Amino acid sequence: MRTFLYFTCACFLFQFTQAQNRQAQNQQTQGRQVQNQPAQSRFGSEPATVLDKFKAGVDSCDVDLRVHRPLIGLSTGQNETSAVLKGTYIHAILKAGGAPVLIPVTTDGVALREIVAGLDGLVMTGGEDVDPQWYDESPRQQLGVVDPERDVYDLKLVKLAADRNIPILGICRGEQLINVAFGGTLYQDIPSQRDGRTLIRHVQKMPGKYASHRASVVSGSQLAEIIGEGEHGVNTFHHQAVKDVAPGFRPVAWSPDSIVEAIEAYPEYPVLAVQWHPEAMVAGDDTTMLKIFRFLTDKATTFRRAKEIHDRILSVDTHTDTPFWFGRPGYSFADRERSRVNLPKMEEGKLDGVFLAAYIGQGERDDASLQKAVNRVTEIIENIHREVKQHSDLCSIALTPEDFARIKREGRKTVFIGIENGYGIGKDISNLARYKAMGALYMTLCHSYDNDICDTSTRTKKEWDGLSPFGEEVVREMNRLGIMVDLSHAGESTFWDVMKLTSVPVICSHSSARALCDHDRNLTDEQLRALAQNGGVVQVCLLDMYIHPERAKASIVHAIEHIDHIVKVAGIDHVGIGSDFDGGGGILGCQADNDLIQITVKLLEKGYTEEDLAKIWSGNFLRVMTAVQAAGK
Repeated sequence: MRTFLYFTCACFLFQFTQAQNRQAQNQQTQGRQVQNQPAQSRFGSEPATVLDKFKAGVDSCDVDLRVHRPLIGLSTGQNETSAVLKGTYIHAILKAGGAPVLIPVTTDGVALREIVAGLDGLVMTGGEDVDPQWYDESPRQQLGVVDPERDVYDLKLVKLAADRNIPILGICRGEQLINVAFGGTLYQDIPSQRDGRTLIRHVQKMPGKYASHRASVVSGSQLAEIIGEGEHGVNTFHHQAVKDVAPGFRPVAWSPDSIVEAIEAYPEYPVLAVQWHPEAMVAGDDTTMLKIFRFLTDKATTFRRAKEIHDRILSVDTHTDTPFWFGRPGYSFADRERSRVNLPKMEEGKLDGVFLAAYIGQGERDDASLQKAVNRVTEIIENIHREVKQHSDLCSIALTPEDFARIKREGRKTVFIGIENGYGIGKDISNLARYKAMGALYMTLCHSYDNDICDTSTRTKKEWDGLSPFGEEVVREMNRLGIMVDLSHAGESTFWDVMKLTSVPVICSHSSARALCDHDRNLTDEQLRALAQNGGVVQVCLLDMYIHPERAKASIVHAIEHIDHIVKVAGIDHVGIGSDFDGGGGILGCQADNDLIQITVKLLEKGYTEEDLAKIWSGNFLRVMTAVQAAGK
């Protein structure tokens, strides 16, 4: 820290001296008349202040509106009077092209949330031991100094940053803290817990810019891509270390005595942590270790760009089943923790709007059961209105694309209403107009069983071999009313019948590409091309069984592959996102609304432009909505 302050003071004195010299030269050139005139300050014709004199030198070299550095937060330690951080961390970030910001130790969650919301990257720095009570162990005799307040502060920082998918780098204690935060454990003291299996001294006596042992980096890891696989010289200043690696992470570097030297969550989540101190080695001009900080600033730059794009465009998730929660005791749409879709997570993931589905499971088709289905759909839509009204300062229901844009300008989130399963209209086609009056903008013709409208894709008995006669009436009436026809869940024969019948574009609110995952809920390439010719759009679904043949392996990487495939087959104008969150949706790297920003980041990394992203996130879907509503008018 002292180094940083000396650097700042030196810059100030240099600029101040330069400003004085320039002023003296000007006065000599312009003569006595100039000397007798009052100096112009920022507050008027008053004697120039020190700040005024200094300002001239600063503006010319430090203010460039075209230069933007990613804002990198640095966790700090504390003593009785101040925040504590070694200047080597600051210099490493500056050298890597970032703008370092020190985050003072506080357990005030609201203050930390506001700070973290402005960050593009985060470094969790070294320091005291982590209290073993956080991973349900009693302290050992060899445990070093712990700081309970800093533990809470660091844990909150990690959670708040991870919730927003901010790129994180952990260093030494930072690595250990990250591992604990996500469910891992630590060796409280390596020498006493390794039973003599320690081959190296993990607390070196030589300065940190020197390596004291070698760490082996795992092939195929993100860390290997950054600094190269194989052995690298590292320093070491710790007696605690990662023991059981947290779920979602993997060890990617080892010391010769099998101590974990690095962990990462890539490619699903942007978190990398190392046991050594690369910032100290950067201070010794180590160019390999500088790559770690440049990697962080590169990721932070992309993350910043993703946030800025979301500020400019409209983004919508076209299918969620969150109304399943509405009306439950204690539930609130403004409560972050109980559902995958809610207002705090939408804010974290930079999502502007969400379709809430009034879902009804397929039941019996007698008159009494059909009426119960109608009553239930009506109740769900009323619950949506009630929940939104309770949070009208934070969100509002939209009926048109124009409403959507206006609500965003007002600083609120948008709720749209859809109906999932045409079973919910019974056999009374007039219910379509009634639901439209209640705000419903699309209806999925069926769910997982055949109904009175059509055959499903999943448990079909091929009752109608596509649309039923009643189903044909339903499609025509939806076209007439300006309600979008949703073909997700529909069987292939139903799909083709609708394509022949509809006079407007259609949607598939939550479906993916069958060429990549052979599931009946996904669309074949032939269907994708037909959808493009119709002018419609398919919204990639983030449900594991629709994304990867091995459900447990489904990740955001595979979801991006589905988007890529649909773009190649149908074109950039015919793809979007429909997560199916709270209805089964959720894959590694994209589990809830707060993770949706990751889709933008990964698409940017693949070369997609802001124009492309504007289409994927809402433009394509809103174009269909506009066309359908215009025809309905």
